[in-house]
Amino acid sequence: MAAPETCVPAILEIADDCLILGHRLSEWCGHAPILEEELALANMGLDLLGQASALYAHAGKLEGKGRSEDDFAFLRREREYRNCLLVERRNGDFAHTMLRQLYFAAFMQPFWRTVAATSSDETLRGIAAKAEKEMAYHLRHSGEWVIRMGDGSDESAARMADAVIELHRYTGELFMASPARAAAIADGLLPDPDTLRAEWDETVATVFNAAKLELPEIRVMQKGGRDGNHGEDMGHLLAELQFMQRAYPGHTW
Repeated sequence: MAAPETCVPAILEIADDCLILGHRLSEWCGHAPILEEELALANMGLDLLGQASALYAHAGKLEGKGRSEDDFAFLRREREYRNCLLVERRNGDFAHTMLRQLYFAAFMQPFWRTVAATSSDETLRGIAAKAEKEMAYHLRHSGEWVIRMGDGSDESAARMADAVIELHRYTGELFMASPARAAAIADGLLPDPDTLRAEWDETVATVFNAAKLELPEIRVMQKGGRDGNHGEDMGHLLAELQFMQRAYPGHTW
């Protein structure tokens, strides 16, 4: 088993991705276009929040400083979060939300599958075994919507094409290994994200072909989230996410 100083930062990166995207999906509650999607988006958000909670709890145990999953989620400052920029992007319209979910799930499904099969950490293997099944559903659900909208009406196709132009530039960060991630890879804790690129490319290309969408040529991918450099939207997100804990510290239901 790798040393905690290697494990914890890398685990927090993944947990932060799940927490922030889970919160973004929760913002659709009461605003989804149809009742079925109201339930689907809420359930996908709960899946991600559950993964984040399990990862934070494991990181706290490894760290040994008494921090709980609530401490990691609610009591850190913006620069201490290490989520990728993709997951903090605003929901936008339904097309943006579904494409963002496709991009993320197309990466995380093979990521969790590889963790479950190869990680040197038994707890991570257990978390991954459940998370892989959840992300397989996310991938299928979001992929179906991307196809339905991309190959739908002129309006839906235009909205999905706009989403591609806006969001594709943030996908490169999924495959970049931070120093913390590189150390965890060397210790056998996590897979190298770049090894998942070919499967991600194939999955996205298959969906885009069916949706009659074109992949944009992006010369420079956006990055910075793994270093704690976030956009303005992140501050607004955390103000809402952390309000209750900051206003009433230590209170419980």
